[in-house]
Amino acid sequence: MKKIKARIYNGETLIGCWSNLGSPLTAEITGMAGFDWVLIDIEHGAGSEGQILHQLQALEHTPAAAIIRVESYQRQRFHRVLDLGAEGIMCPRIYTLDEARQAVNAIRYQPEGSRGVARMIRAAGFGSNFDEYYTNHKNNLVCIVQVETEQILDNLDSVAAIDGVDVLFVGPVDLSIALNVYCQFDHPKFIQAIKATADAAARNGKAAGVLLQKPEEFKKYYELGFRFIACGSDSAFVLSGARKTIEILNEAKKSCNAGN
Repeated sequence: MKKIKARIYNGETLIGCWSNLGSPLTAEITGMAGFDWVLIDIEHGAGSEGQILHQLQALEHTPAAAIIRVESYQRQRFHRVLDLGAEGIMCPRIYTLDEARQAVNAIRYQPEGSRGVARMIRAAGFGSNFDEYYTNHKNNLVCIVQVETEQILDNLDSVAAIDGVDVLFVGPVDLSIALNVYCQFDHPKFIQAIKATADAAARNGKAAGVLLQKPEEFKKYYELGFRFIACGSDSAFVLSGARKTIEILNEAKKSCNAGN
């Protein structure tokens, strides 16, 4: 494991990105690029649970910790990806305090949680170090709760206070829609919500996270107290690189045609 949870509680600023193409190759490329963590997205991404293993294997030799965004807080969504070796879970669209508690429970083994036990799992070296994995799982596995609904804003402190919730992570587009200010990221209602998220995290000794729309937003969110920050995705990197290349080539073509 890359000890990402220890780094969160050490107060480091950790930069990540999304991997949403379902490809082990692009996961590996983003991991090698220098990000602290890469999120494999099976909520909205093109890949499925069946493709997670190869992406985890691709990320393993890179510096980046592998986080999985599952579809919901139900424990069935957590077990397989944790057993395969995910270092953390991002749980989307949390509405209530009880849902946040269930997310933590799904990460933790009994009696504190509801995660089922299987010793011969990849996360524990196929059984060779299960005792160590079991003993340290609470200290190693990260639980990230997404702030994307209006309802959770009324419970930010209570959610942040849960033992086992490590990061309150703002999903900007979903949150802006929930607040009826779609993509108005400078709207007072949105600014109030992200400030409240960062403040609740700080009061409870947890980290605040956010997905930036563009790298230039980094300073704004950093100054608000966000330290678990993502920007971009493998699909966006491919698209922007392709667009930039064809833009340069088209300009060169025009220049050459004009000279003929």
